[in-house]
Amino acid sequence: MGIMIRKIGAWLDRRLQLAAPVREMAEHRVPRNAASWWYVFGTAALTVFVLQIVTGILLALVYVPSGAEAWSSLEALNHTVTLGWFIRAMHGWGSNFMIAIVLIHMVQVFLFGAHKFPRELIWIVGVFLLLMTLGMAFSGQVLRFDQDAYWGLGIGVSISSRVPILGPAIVRLMLGGPIIAGATLSRFFALHVFVIPGLLIGFVCLHLLMVLKLGINEWPVPGRIVRRATYEAEYHALTKRDGAPFVPYAVWKDMFFAAFVILAVAACAVYFGPFGPTGRPDPTIIQTVPKPDYFFLWLYALLSLLPSSLETPALLIGPVLVIAGLLLLPFLSGEGEKSWRRRPIAVLTVSLIAITLGTFTDLGGSTPWSPHMNAWSGDPVPGQYLHLATALERQGALVFQAKQCRNCHSLGNTGGQRGPALDTVAARLTEDQLIRQVIQGGGNMPAYGKNLSPAETTALVAFLETLHPPGQPPARDASRAVALSEEKESGARP
Repeated sequence: MGIMIRKIGAWLDRRLQLAAPVREMAEHRVPRNAASWWYVFGTAALTVFVLQIVTGILLALVYVPSGAEAWSSLEALNHTVTLGWFIRAMHGWGSNFMIAIVLIHMVQVFLFGAHKFPRELIWIVGVFLLLMTLGMAFSGQVLRFDQDAYWGLGIGVSISSRVPILGPAIVRLMLGGPIIAGATLSRFFALHVFVIPGLLIGFVCLHLLMVLKLGINEWPVPGRIVRRATYEAEYHALTKRDGAPFVPYAVWKDMFFAAFVILAVAACAVYFGPFGPTGRPDPTIIQTVPKPDYFFLWLYALLSLLPSSLETPALLIGPVLVIAGLLLLPFLSGEGEKSWRRRPIAVLTVSLIAITLGTFTDLGGSTPWSPHMNAWSGDPVPGQYLHLATALERQGALVFQAKQCRNCHSLGNTGGQRGPALDTVAARLTEDQLIRQVIQGGGNMPAYGKNLSPAETTALVAFLETLHPPGQPPARDASRAVALSEEKESGARP
């Protein structure tokens, strides 16, 4: 049997030529003090990523990415398919573990000075891996397509719509149209299953290749200075003098920790179960608190606590500065000390970021959705808004109340604060703009085009057109007025 296996292996290697690179990878020398428990997070992240691929393929066999079937297919996985709930739970908790491990790995790389020369590109690729991991998490939450996912996506689209010039195009690209619908799920399914995993696999391979070629970062000894002119020669001398093959000297710790992480994911899956789905997505029901999964809770709390005037600058400027800072870090700090013991600013920076994110994440568990949404549409529309109203306008007031518009909008100083007050909305928006806002949504407002009949939309807009200050006429489209005037003049001519 052994002879047969060797012959088969030789036959395959003669055609695939894999034995030499695999042997080189296994035998590449690493500094002995680098075989530490602090160096196991990269392998653990790769292991969880493989777990995500395997469980994702199993889920894709049942999941249907359509507005009508997505929620039902997840319910079937939870209650009908054998071990479907466990696979969903493994996939969901695996996502949480993967983000946490990638973050810990990047902090360890930063504190150990592994972003310095000549490993700048390794760090940059790692930043992109973190961003794509977060993208995987967000797109996976959208695919649950429950009530929380629907409103969470609405918030995400609202954030994207604020990008200057490109905002509307980004929204259409994300949603596949003006509203959240079946095309939206198809796009996020393609992102979650094909686009982002494909990019992740490519960047992971590049990341591993550079680690093999440049070597694993040595233990940061205080006083060992990184100089571009001498570092590579010093590193190779160190690995020859005090190095050992990665297999078997260092690999056993990586394997042990990776196995521990898989067991921890499985334990969380068994004990806590899968994430959702909660209620079916319904834009007319806003009695929901669309809190994101834990890795975005800090952002949720930040936006909830910020004044509305600061939301857009924080959303558009903050991420750009953070990402730019991460990408420029190895070029701004490419030489010098590696040891955290002699880099107090680095330690202080990590500590402040950890405390800030931890505090906001904790607040995210109790922070209300900003602005507050504590109104109830059962309260009658104030009588002054119905005085001398026509039958159509009264019907619109009924639609306004039945569709719970006052949970988001105030009227007569009562109602929700999620959206703007509507007491003078007719002075700001024309009839066409009101119709488009109701049907297509925009900003923080979801689209109601599929939840209102044409008659209900007509009646609602007729009522909204009565909401303007006394003595001030409602807004009118100037171009339409000119066109009507020209038509009258042409009709009056012989």
